[in-house]
Amino acid sequence: MKHINRHASHHTDAIITADEPTASRFLTGVDSPIVMWNASTQFVDGGEFGTGAEIDISTGRLHVRGPVALEGLTTYRWLVMGTGHSRP
Repeated sequence: MKHINRHASHHTDAIITADEPTASRFLTGVDSPIVMWNASTQFVDGGEFGTGAEIDISTGRLHVRGPVALEGLTTYRWLVMGTGHSRP
């Protein structure tokens, strides 16, 4: 987790493990908006998350510039847990 938090893109990170305590530490300890347990990172898509088509990808904490309403100040963090799921 230290390596990921220091060197990764801070976009999507995943762990494959059967050990629930390890997965729990990973899900809460990795500083990325999308953190996955036993699921393919191919699921990272606006359509898959129900947010609609993507127009850009943000790895920053706050991504809005210009006039900002309350909705624009909302950030999301996704925790995805699977059992080896993959996207066809």
